[in-house]
Amino acid sequence: MYLHGTSRINARGHLEIGGCDTVELAQRYGTPLYIMDEALIREKMRAFVDAFQDTGLAFRVAYASKAFSTLAMCRIVDEEGLMLDVVSEGELYTALSAGFPAERIYFHGNNKTPQELEFALDEGIYLFVVDNFDELMLLEHIAKEKEKRARIILRITPGVEAYTHKYIQTGKEDSKFGFGLDSGQALEGVRQALECTHLDLMGFHCHIGSQIFETEAFQLTIAKMGQFIKTCYERYGLVTRIFNTGGGFGIRYHKDDAPKEARDYVQAIAEAVRKYLHDLPVLPEIWIEPGRYIVGEAGTTLYTIGAIKEVPGIRKYVSIDGGMSDNLRPALYQAKYEAMLANRAQESATETVTIAGKACEEGDILIWDLKLPQVKQGDILAVNCTGAYNFSMANNYNRVRRPAVLFVKDGQAEVVVERETLQDVIARDRIPARLAPKKASVTVG
Repeated sequence: MYLHGTSRINARGHLEIGGCDTVELAQRYGTPLYIMDEALIREKMRAFVDAFQDTGLAFRVAYASKAFSTLAMCRIVDEEGLMLDVVSEGELYTALSAGFPAERIYFHGNNKTPQELEFALDEGIYLFVVDNFDELMLLEHIAKEKEKRARIILRITPGVEAYTHKYIQTGKEDSKFGFGLDSGQALEGVRQALECTHLDLMGFHCHIGSQIFETEAFQLTIAKMGQFIKTCYERYGLVTRIFNTGGGFGIRYHKDDAPKEARDYVQAIAEAVRKYLHDLPVLPEIWIEPGRYIVGEAGTTLYTIGAIKEVPGIRKYVSIDGGMSDNLRPALYQAKYEAMLANRAQESATETVTIAGKACEEGDILIWDLKLPQVKQGDILAVNCTGAYNFSMANNYNRVRRPAVLFVKDGQAEVVVERETLQDVIARDRIPARLAPKKASVTVG
């Protein structure tokens, strides 16, 4: 398994992260257990900021909180001075509860409810990324009723298909997100937005997908968007103040992945901006919104190995005490991972096994054909790069409890999300009076 950030093998032959022995963490906090390398999270954030500062462009870096949203994570984003991208009232509430400044928050999403728009307006967030005509009119109506003005940028679907899984291609024309560029919806969206009396159109957003390794797709997108921005100026006199080029920067989950450094992505974006937007009256502020890139490699999940089943001549299944309830990505879009035995990290691989989750689903397979030392019950399996979308998608399928989350740094481990209790699992259940259990009658002999 590739070691990211502060991960290393210590003198005891155990996997260590943030100066903490993961075997000891598993013993103390139980498994499954999410571990987040705080130093690596901050390093990733600073890499984008430093790279942009070297370009000389006006810029903002935002963290896409859908990747991993907790109170503690919002505090780190605030301390590092980034913007925050939220996509629900829950993410917004989390950020505000953590003391994150509303003026550095913006709101994404393809179906924001009236309640969400009202909440965000009342809290004074910086702007809304408007996704469609219905939202445009709804936000105008709500802002007018509240006698407020709202900054907006329009999400544009540029018709660029990045090379990634079809479920995370979001820039193609046939997408649930955004105003289509090639269909003419984008230009019509600009016209309608400029007619709104309580909305200030600041610019545009586009996002072409996730887990993208090459930079050409970003440059092609900027080329198409540059022409569109010029058309908007020539036709409507619109000066674009903000151009959000989205996120989607790839990370290394598996040996077949070949991601670029943050600086490579930023330089490619900056080159395209200067090439295709240079003749605008004002060069817009360039925004990006990495999520996975910031937290993905910083996360490791620990499991305890349980039942081991050999299918003679076919496969050896090794079951863990988690699975699709804490990592839905393999079942959702065939995501690949690497893993190691955290308690026997220096031993050579001698067998090939398949890591099976404990959910009552045949498809709950975490890793196919993984090479490990001879596996034993009670071993601690460490799966790498689980920082993005794993905790976010965690669920109670089969009524399992969601894991705890630890931040580790400089030899200190701190719980940032408590492990759910059995009481937590049923906390919102209610039994109608008519279904209440009957008191047992007592027969006196």
